[in-house]
Amino acid sequence: MIRVPENAKRDLLHVCRRLYERGLVAGADGNVSLRLSKDTLLATPTGASKGFLGEDDLVVCDLDGKQLSGKRRLTTEIKIHTAAYKVRDDVCAVVHAHPPYATAFAVAGLVPSEKLMPEAYIAVGKVALAPYGTPSTDELAATLRPFVKDHDSVLLANHGAMTMGRDVTAAYHRMEALEQLCRITCIAGSLGGARSLTPEQMAQLDAVRSVYGSVDPQQPCYQCGALPADAAKAASPVQPEAASRPLERPASYVAPEVHWAGNPPVWERPGFEATIDEAQIRDLARSALRELRRP
Repeated sequence: MIRVPENAKRDLLHVCRRLYERGLVAGADGNVSLRLSKDTLLATPTGASKGFLGEDDLVVCDLDGKQLSGKRRLTTEIKIHTAAYKVRDDVCAVVHAHPPYATAFAVAGLVPSEKLMPEAYIAVGKVALAPYGTPSTDELAATLRPFVKDHDSVLLANHGAMTMGRDVTAAYHRMEALEQLCRITCIAGSLGGARSLTPEQMAQLDAVRSVYGSVDPQQPCYQCGALPADAAKAASPVQPEAASRPLERPASYVAPEVHWAGNPPVWERPGFEATIDEAQIRDLARSALRELRRP
């Protein structure tokens, strides 16, 4: 039996209900997943309305799409989720839906511009349009791989949309923001056309982007200070041992199940109350990060 944290089930089901209530899915449309660990996912089942799911309906699978537990059958479109997780370690959740305006753009073969308003640039980013692939097939997953590497929002030609995030709530918010961008773009078009932000205005947005909580995919894991593989290779030759030196941890330390760049530190999670051991881990992690980031 694979233990699934209650908050993971709660957050995923909350997003499913929001998708249904906001009209971003219809019938049994759409699917949602989140990482339980580096190599396991919690996901929605196939053939079920997202507005009426319960905890017992959720299933667990690995990154190859093999179902590990759950009474229901795993979503048939898990391949597009695993495609994103395999390409990017910083992706912790995937939302696939059929929001009307965003899907209309996908059907028309168009992409909205993220340069129309600050909120779109910050929350959605540059939107990609992946070629058509038959749903639930390796073909569709293959069409996505080149785009998920550099995009958090992808339109699936003649199909729908997919968004990614560091947690399931962030992935959902990006889907909602993508639909809002597409809707506003359509309305602006009916008014005579949209005006993009200037290069100077875009540069100013870049300067303040960190205020909105964006995560550097190359930042060390908050839990133990380990660098992602690419960042470790690019570490300063002056202190090459900094990225690989084992850390001395308290005997009570338990390695986190989820371990990747951008993983939220335990002391920033809702309901966290530091014990003596947890405080020691926190201080150790902060010390390691300072060491790793030292010029």
